[in-house]
Amino acid sequence: MNQSIIKYILGKVLEIVGLLMVIPMITGIIYHEEEAFSFLFVGVLSFAIGCFTTRKKPSNTMFYLKEGCVVTSLSWILISVVGAIPFMLTGEIPNFIDAWFETASGFTTTGASILTDVEAISHTSLMWRSFTHWIGGMGVLVFLLAVIPMSGGSNINLMRAESPGPSVGKLVPKIKSSAAILYRIYLGMTVVQFVLLVIARMPAFDALCITFGSAGTGGFGVRNDSCGSYSALQQWITGVFCVLFGVNFNFYYFLIAREPKKSFRMEEVRVYFGIIGASVIIIFFNIMGMFNNALDALRAAFFQVGSIITTTGYSSVDFDLWPTLSKAILVMLMFIGACAGSTGGGFKVSRAIIASKTVFKEANSYIHPKSVKKIKMDGEVIEHDVLRSVNVYTITYLAIFIVSVLLVSIEGKDLVTSFTSVAATFNNIGPGLAKVGPAANYDCLSYFSKIVLTLDMIAGRLELFPLIILFHPAVLKEIFIRKKCSQRAS
Repeated sequence: MNQSIIKYILGKVLEIVGLLMVIPMITGIIYHEEEAFSFLFVGVLSFAIGCFTTRKKPSNTMFYLKEGCVVTSLSWILISVVGAIPFMLTGEIPNFIDAWFETASGFTTTGASILTDVEAISHTSLMWRSFTHWIGGMGVLVFLLAVIPMSGGSNINLMRAESPGPSVGKLVPKIKSSAAILYRIYLGMTVVQFVLLVIARMPAFDALCITFGSAGTGGFGVRNDSCGSYSALQQWITGVFCVLFGVNFNFYYFLIAREPKKSFRMEEVRVYFGIIGASVIIIFFNIMGMFNNALDALRAAFFQVGSIITTTGYSSVDFDLWPTLSKAILVMLMFIGACAGSTGGGFKVSRAIIASKTVFKEANSYIHPKSVKKIKMDGEVIEHDVLRSVNVYTITYLAIFIVSVLLVSIEGKDLVTSFTSVAATFNNIGPGLAKVGPAANYDCLSYFSKIVLTLDMIAGRLELFPLIILFHPAVLKEIFIRKKCSQRAS
């Protein structure tokens, strides 16, 4: 294992985290808040340690998927720990487990919070919470590839380890260019939403934080009722952009590249909008009697469907009070998630399509044993490796989910709370039902449950295997044996 390049990349990540803390620091200066000094201190310290670590670039910059998974997992654990320190220094979240939970929830774009009164938090910390969504949405290492020159064709392994979805490819021949294209699209959509919200008369600070949460499909709000007190127009804008950020970004690239046929040929995107449309219609008719008029019911149905399937987690109403059918649909949408190649979490629509076609193919083989039928998506045959990876992912996904529910259940909370808390964090959504519903938070859970759910957030955001590989006995053995060998040699 190339430990020198892993150490070098982690140093670069620390540099980036240090620089990113300039944003909340500037916010604190604007609002004359002393919390800005905590972010200044941590930011300078993180940047200094990063510079010291990267003072010498390793001679061997090649790394494979194994190194990519290890450095990705370590990076996300590192940024969530470093990002939690300012919360502790300001005293707004004095406990490390709570601060780690909140920060990991931000970077993984989960949006689950332990804060009981969000409006009591400083503008500085609120900005940091929301800004972590924006960085985590596209990926910290993708951001690193976009802004920092890194040579070597093995950089694709960083994108594969961090980017959500069953497969990751290049938009253009160079990985750095692909990463830059993704971030240009991401930034452009972010600016458009912010401008529209400001035009709709949302306060600029709120508009920026809500936009960061929508773009990263995170869901940290700056008001205790999330988005409930915003106007109807502001909710429509937010809901629409939540849905748009849940689309595979390749769709937008093909549109920009004037290849609309490739965009509209993407089966995953068509199914994604189909699921949203069907869910909105069913929930609309199911909750219509709970609202004063049909338009309010339609807005609430669309907002919550768009927010949940994209794993954003904003709420405009307390959907825990809705009929059982509507809540059941929302829980199912938690698992389906957004498109691969988007900022959303969950199982991903593409995997759901592939898994469904595999079931139909197997059923067809019972009826026609001698038939040979290939599974296709977007008009192309799906390779056996992709089918195998989807099957393995599904089994692993279910196994981790079941174990997590059992571990959280030790605390003794009701089944709905235990089940949906894991579903909401593992799929990077945020609010669940019952005691972790949209009108509540995760502060009621024990520290043990919060640690389990924090690891679920990171595992869900990284598509499981990078974190599994990090803790694989063979990888740990290789790391520690080489470390001991190097110490003996010195």
